Amino acid sequence: MLERKTNFILIAIIVVLFGAIGFTYFYLSAKIKAAIHHQPVIITENERRIYTPPVPNELDFCGEKVPMEDFDVRERIEREFLVNTYWHSATLLYIKRANRWFPVIEPILKANGIPDDFKYMAVAESGLINVVSPDGATGFWQFMENAAKQYGLEVSKEVDERYNVEKSTQAACDYLKVAKAKLGNWTLAGASYNYGVAGISKQMQRQNSKNYYNLFLNDETYRFVARIIAIKEIFKDPKRYGFYFVEEELYPRIETTDLKVNYPIKDLAKFAKGNGINYKLLKIFNPWLRDNFLPNRDRKTYNIKISKPGVVKIAEEE
Repeated sequence: MLERKTNFILIAIIVVLFGAIGFTYFYLSAKIKAAIHHQPVIITENERRIYTPPVPNELDFCGEKVPMEDFDVRERIEREFLVNTYWHSATLLYIKRANRWFPVIEPILKANGIPDDFKYMAVAESGLINVVSPDGATGFWQFMENAAKQYGLEVSKEVDERYNVEKSTQAACDYLKVAKAKLGNWTLAGASYNYGVAGISKQMQRQNSKNYYNLFLNDETYRFVARIIAIKEIFKDPKRYGFYFVEEELYPRIETTDLKVNYPIKDLAKFAKGNGINYKLLKIFNPWLRDNFLPNRDRKTYNIKISKPGVVKIAEEE
């Protein structure tokens, strides 16, 4: 009797194993065949579904039409939609930071007659943080040192205004106005921010074309304008691309007041404490101060930002 029970259990185990193997085989075979013949597959709820994000058939940059009927243009644009939709952490951070920095950037663009779309160029350039590229391009707008000085920014060991969002935004506006006047439209001006006005002009002449989308350029410049366009569309309708958040999760703008300083400061930590904040906050609000002192030999007037009383909580010293 025991022997019969044992045999029955073994047979049952064998049947279950063969059943599981058979199910797995036919399931995977169906998926493989469906993939080969481009047929839809019924996917269980536990499996992740990854789709191509929606790419609008009609797009523009600064009111200038994007020729989406051109397969090459469409594929370049789609690439940036894919990258910025599925690089979730980066895009979420861009959206959070934009809530703090777009209100600073937007009025400067408007005052200079620069289309609002260019605020997305700052996102494409730096992700709205003061980064430094391997080539030395610095700040939200990624100015090289010579270009920064050309457009009125101070760059020294103690002061680097490429880190000043307001001043570097103004410098970017000055550049874009010159580029637009020389190249003829905003799309070419945007491309020149990556490739240079002289570089774009040379390629326009060499290729006998005045249309950015008809130019054969390097991959970086191809991606640059396309990325700005994709970021713009994702920001316009983030839920359409899978980004959900509540207002409280966005980074708030911190109200600050400007102190006009036209004298040297020997110790910025003491200066900060004397104005109700600490050295860390002083550096966060004024990243253009690159050392722990401000020599100011020429008695230039600087605007140093400090937070308004009660706006920022400071940890107590032990």
